[in-house]
Formats: sequence, structure tokens, C-alpha cells
Amino acid sequence: MEFHGVDVGTQFKRMRELVPEAYRAFLDFDKVAFKDGALPKKSKELIALGIAQITQCPWCIQAHTQKAAMAGAGDAEIAETIFVAMAMAAGAAWSHGGLVLQCLQEHKGA
Repeated sequence: MEFHGVDVGTQFKRMRELVPEAYRAFLDFDKVAFKDGALPKKSKELIALGIAQITQCPWCIQAHTQKAAMAGAGDAEIAETIFVAMAMAAGAAWSHGGLVLQCLQEHKGA
């Protein structure tokens, strides 16, 4: 997949060649983080998909959509994940709106 004109797969390969120990350590960490535990893998992939939307990472969206489906997530579960991510983004904007109003009050000396 290309992202901003970058062939991500090719550059991941290059990262692996340039810093193999760090690359392997990340993959090992990632494997542990996503394995079944207190949360099942499917839940973890749905969480990752929602975060990928918030961080606006097209490669992550593609990867975690596929991984969530492979972990057993159905279309409706993936669709609900989209709306949870949307609600979280809106909630962040809403709460930061309170910060804006507080800054405005401080600016006006209220």
C-alpha cells in the first residue's frame, strides 16, 4: 500500500534491514500485545481499528480491518467500531471546546 506516495511495504523492509534488532523487538511486542489474553484477539483488533481511524493511518486501517475480520469480527461489529471511533473523536473535540471557552474567559479576565 502507498501512503503519501510511499510504498510502505518496501520501507518496512528497509527499516528491517537498517535496524533489525529494533524491528524484531517491535514485532515481538506487537505479537504479545495482540494475542488472546484478558481481551480476545478479536476485541483487540477492533480496538486497533478504531485507533487507526483516530490516528488516520490508512495502512493501519487496512491491516486491522483484515485482521479483525480474520479474528472473527463480523461486518456489523466492524461498522460499530467506526461509529465508536467517530464518537470518541467528537467527544475529544467537545471536551476541547470546554478548554477553548476557559481560555476565552481567561483572555477576557472573567
